[in-house]
Amino acid sequence: MINICKVLYPTDFSELSEAALNYALHFARDYEATLHVIHVVDEAYQYWMNMVPNTMPVGVPPSQDVMKGADETLRKFVDQRVGGQVPTVVQVLAGRPWIEIVRYADSQGVDLVVIGTHGRGGLTHMLLGSVAEKVVRKAPCPVLTVHHPEREFILP
Repeated sequence: MINICKVLYPTDFSELSEAALNYALHFARDYEATLHVIHVVDEAYQYWMNMVPNTMPVGVPPSQDVMKGADETLRKFVDQRVGGQVPTVVQVLAGRPWIEIVRYADSQGVDLVVIGTHGRGGLTHMLLGSVAEKVVRKAPCPVLTVHHPEREFILP
């Protein structure tokens, strides 16, 4: 029998990642599991956002203001969309999203990760890759990927 006690739902607050929330909630309810909702502030994105010509990114973590804002946004998101439906743990992390998601799943003994796919294509996917794809390959537990129901799949 499959025993799911901890379900991890990482979000970037996008419409595409929200599609996975319903699945995460259903698993948490059906298995009477704790839902772990995390958001990762992407340090690399922060570095490149402030770049100007002839500068190099520096290894400075996001500011306290950025982390505080992310925490407030995540808690509001959870209050509005999860409420008290299931026991919930809320956490904001900083780093590379796929690495922090995998680390969190491992350190917390997560039984299932439910993550939305963004369906990036072309050059963007080639350069950046997919967070969901990397989580699927590296996570210490099963990963359910969910695409947005209104996104059309087009064969290459």
